[in-house]
Amino acid sequence: MSSTLDRVSAAAGFVDRTLQNEGAWYRADDVEDRLGGQLASYGSSVGAVRGTVRDALRKYKDLDHDAVVQLASALWGQPGPGSRAVFERRLAAVVLLQSTRALLRHSDLTRIEGFLRSAGTRELAEPLLSDVVAPFPAGLGGRDRQRAAVVLARWRTDSDSQLRTAAAYIDQQAAPEAPPQGDTHERSP
Repeated sequence: MSSTLDRVSAAAGFVDRTLQNEGAWYRADDVEDRLGGQLASYGSSVGAVRGTVRDALRKYKDLDHDAVVQLASALWGQPGPGSRAVFERRLAAVVLLQSTRALLRHSDLTRIEGFLRSAGTRELAEPLLSDVVAPFPAGLGGRDRQRAAVVLARWRTDSDSQLRTAAAYIDQQAAPEAPPQGDTHERSP
């Protein structure tokens, strides 16, 4: 267990240091202003975040399911006591989950629920929803799919509008496209 925690801690440290090194003060100011000061920012570009996650997955090849979800949680949280959560760290958590979606289990929906509740910005919630949560049920089978359906049913009636929106989006993605209505024949001039 401690080896998993050590790997996760090392990977989180690598991501955090790299994102800080890739940051620029003018981008950090822009992000913090755009988000209303809700999250801190290192000022790293989206490309730097994606590249950092890619490099972390190469460097820490042995990250299994548990390590991935622990790393995502570590990145989503505060970098230290008394500090604010950092936008680029949270974006790195989203990119990590996008990149390792095949490892996720139905039980991870509750962790992702916490991420959606605390996202604070569409810039984090939308890619988490469209690239991680929406395709998630299709990859599950049998009892796991039923268990995920229970969580999604709860989201449909949750007081948090972010979760209701997420459930509606998933339902929309799962529904077959409606056939066109009306006259669909081409008319000749």
